[in-house]
Amino acid sequence: MSLFRSLQARLQSFLLSTQPKYATQGASHRRTEDAILQATKVLISQSGLTKISMIDISSASEVARATLYNHFRDKHSVVEALLSSEVARIIEESKRAGTPADALESLSISISSAGALAGLREHDPALIAQLLIHSEHPLYLELARTIYALTQSQSATGLAMRWLLGQAVQPLTPEQSREQAALLVENTLF
Repeated sequence: MSLFRSLQARLQSFLLSTQPKYATQGASHRRTEDAILQATKVLISQSGLTKISMIDISSASEVARATLYNHFRDKHSVVEALLSSEVARIIEESKRAGTPADALESLSISISSAGALAGLREHDPALIAQLLIHSEHPLYLELARTIYALTQSQSATGLAMRWLLGQAVQPLTPEQSREQAALLVENTLF
């Protein structure tokens, strides 16, 4: 048995030595950024955005401040990365849904159940209002393109976007998400 483990260890060592050094560094970099973003999401859900600092993010993510600043220059860049990550995640979820109604339901549930948005609603309601008016922001446009791919209609896309953005302020239950997504698809030109 020890011979097997020895051979296994040698093979693993060999495989690691043949991989580029930067491949493992890239994986470590992604894990660190993921830890930072997840901690930021939790902090926002608990305290809102305006009350947290880079020190709080460093502490909650268990990442040294120097490491945090190597990844992000300030709290704004952490939040931008978090928004980008969350929009990409919900877009991927919606793409895996079967029908347009399923995709809209998935988007609705993700938005309505987001803990960070709940924290913003409770602690920073004015900030949510500011975020919702940036229709020229690349993330807004990316979400709109995804919905347009479902609807193939500018008017239906606009309606679906307003419906989804409204949930950032007034979330729906999963049942309401299902019912309203079905109604939206049924009553528009999907």
